[in-house]
Amino acid sequence: MTAPLTAITMPKWGLTMTEGKVVAWLCEAGAPIAPGDELLEIETSKITNVVEAEAPGTLLRVVAPEGATLPIGGLLAVVGPADAPAADVDAFVSGFVVPEPDEQAAEAGEAPSPRMLDAGGTRLRYLELGSGAGTPVLLLHGFGADLNTWMFNQPALAEARRVVALDLPGHGGSARDVGTGDAEALQKAVAALVDMLDLGAAHVVGHSLGGALAVLLAAHRPDLVRSLTLIAPAGLGSEINAAFIDGFVRASRRKEAVEVLQLLVHDPSLVSRSMVEDVLRFKRLDGVAAALAAVAQAWFAGGRQQVSVAADLAKLAIPAQLIWGREDQIVPVTHARSAPPGAAIHVLDGAGHLPHMEKAGEVNRLIRRFIEG
Repeated sequence: MTAPLTAITMPKWGLTMTEGKVVAWLCEAGAPIAPGDELLEIETSKITNVVEAEAPGTLLRVVAPEGATLPIGGLLAVVGPADAPAADVDAFVSGFVVPEPDEQAAEAGEAPSPRMLDAGGTRLRYLELGSGAGTPVLLLHGFGADLNTWMFNQPALAEARRVVALDLPGHGGSARDVGTGDAEALQKAVAALVDMLDLGAAHVVGHSLGGALAVLLAAHRPDLVRSLTLIAPAGLGSEINAAFIDGFVRASRRKEAVEVLQLLVHDPSLVSRSMVEDVLRFKRLDGVAAALAAVAQAWFAGGRQQVSVAADLAKLAIPAQLIWGREDQIVPVTHARSAPPGAAIHVLDGAGHLPHMEKAGEVNRLIRRFIEG
């Protein structure tokens, strides 16, 4: 029996994505492909990301050329056996129908949306995806980010388990009142949310400042942490790119924001116009500037990291892995040397401070293999 033809379609990354732009094809029509092969780059509202092959076959036809903008579910390419007749591919393309948005939502179940929760006296916004018997995953973002930083990771990790991403105090849609913004207050707010959602012992994935918080959560509430995945974590050394911290807090114009955000990635062209506009829009909200300034002062005063978690991490009897971009311009990859002897360390080429966005497929595989093992 001849293998069926399958469609490569425009993915949905993040809650607000409705369309995507084809930036570049990374393989040509007629090329054999295997699971995990990078097929093309798509520009999203945050950053350019790569679409990977999910099944083996041959890339029979590229339908959407570079520069084309397609709605979610739009046909990008056709994959199938190398000997598939051209007439069959023609019929497949001409008969393809892009699902309506409500149909897509029905297939995926009720469209998820962020919720608010009073956690220990702090209003926190969180997004929960997935269900199943697998141990839950908790995602903690870094300074200046929000739960949307996990737009390429949360859906992939939620296939067999609950996955919760939250906005830390002072970030995203969470409460702006952070007090002094100190580590203890942020850690207690996270612990309160985990308790209220009854996650139990979760696999905690933390990026940058969120990585330091993940270690502090494990140190103070080991009953809430099953394992640690630390992505370019803060707290393992004193060096920090002070120009980024200060620039992010102060940036109020597009040019300033572009210069700061490009420090986050290996390839500056990955930063989209929408990402810049989203950051500036957020920073104009009441209370945001003061909240970010307070957190920056508590964590990075004087252009140095003020919170150290290296000793706490060394004492933990919890499995841990570290993931770093080799070209990280914010937190030096050399800080990985502070990891305890039993921790796995993965340094990814072609990635800066956001490997979970720049190399999402690879990071997702590392996390899944770690938590499933």
